[in-house]
Amino acid sequence: MFARHHGGVFILRIEDTDRKRSTDEAIAIVLDSLRWLGLDWDEGPEVGGPFGPYRQTERLDLYRETADRFVARGAAYFCYCTPAELEDRRRAALARGQTPGYDGRCRNLTEQEREAFDREGRPKAIRFAMPGIDTTVHDLIRGDTRFPANDLRDFVIMRSDGTPTYLLAAAVDDVEMKMTHVIRGEDLLPSTPRQLEIMRALGADPPAYVHLPLIVGHDHQPLSKRHGAVAVEWFKEQGFLPEALVNYLALLGWSFDETSTFFTKEQLVERFDLGRVSRNPAAFDAQKLEWMNGHYIRESDDARIAELLSEALFAQGIPADFDTVAAAVPLVKERMRTIVEGASMIRFLFLDDLAPDEAARAMLGPDRSDYLREAASALEKIEDWKADPIHEVLQTLREERRLSSKQAFQPIRAAVTGTLVSPPLFESMALLGRERSLERIRRSAGQTS
Repeated sequence: MFARHHGGVFILRIEDTDRKRSTDEAIAIVLDSLRWLGLDWDEGPEVGGPFGPYRQTERLDLYRETADRFVARGAAYFCYCTPAELEDRRRAALARGQTPGYDGRCRNLTEQEREAFDREGRPKAIRFAMPGIDTTVHDLIRGDTRFPANDLRDFVIMRSDGTPTYLLAAAVDDVEMKMTHVIRGEDLLPSTPRQLEIMRALGADPPAYVHLPLIVGHDHQPLSKRHGAVAVEWFKEQGFLPEALVNYLALLGWSFDETSTFFTKEQLVERFDLGRVSRNPAAFDAQKLEWMNGHYIRESDDARIAELLSEALFAQGIPADFDTVAAAVPLVKERMRTIVEGASMIRFLFLDDLAPDEAARAMLGPDRSDYLREAASALEKIEDWKADPIHEVLQTLREERRLSSKQAFQPIRAAVTGTLVSPPLFESMALLGRERSLERIRRSAGQTS
């Protein structure tokens, strides 16, 4: 929103130097998710641009050359400390009541000591030599944050396997790609003073930084898998519309005013202002997202919803006739919050071996069999099988039996749809058809005998 609002350039960069986490499959999910959300990028994978490549594993030579230059100038040095040695020293510092961090052991090694380690074949990383002074980070929404020198110890920029760390690669790329603004989560704020020092060592002016509040769950902890689904593809599979998800996510930590909720993507771009971004964490409210998604479903064209419902049913292994799905859309559109929920409401139209759910089975108890048989007999006399005649027949039967609407209609609903939550009953029966409706009612009557 910020890039589009200011007529800037939105860059997608794949930071994949951690190969355990950044698989090709994970990267494909990123690209597909952004495309589905309609968040197009101006530079990046599959688009190109003047500062490519945009995948960090294709820029490794640049990072290695930078690290080597730092070592040659004394801005970085080789570190031979093993993970076990670092862990022992970390525990010792904690035992002394000190803040753990690298103690600079290899910073002042002599040439002879380094040569001895090299002859030994000991793996070596490259550490950046911090200047040992306090560093202030200016953030466009948080103001200034001061980091004491003792918290900014020398850090690894090249691993012993020759791959760069995020701290080096991102800083180098921000300089090389001429970034003016970096907007990211506040969990990366501690990385910023270190990256500022790398940029100073490169002789470059740093970009402006914005660290956004994190999204949290109901327990006020950072949103993660323990809170349920957090991946875009899950929301897509469950039938959330991309415009609903974009609208909702935009409101997590930002607002235009005190009352407005629904925005098109164009309106979000037009009205976005960093000055209205909150410093406080934003709570992810699944119920509000579902409510907003329901709004967007109701605002959507019936043909689009029919297509999405057909896809959802197909994904469940249900071969749905599109014309029937399209005819059912007006019956469920006002009731559904997600596409998958809507598909569950109309699946009875396409499954003849439908098994009633627990609530429907309870409604079809032994005391219902006579009523169901009587209802089937009355309904089979209808010549024009439409919602109004069906309603009239069942309404007459209800009055004759002196039943409440629930007592009269819910057993029919359970028999016909297999559930007590369905589209309007009489319209559902009309759409299902005369023979299939009567067959299900009679079958349920027989099962309850």
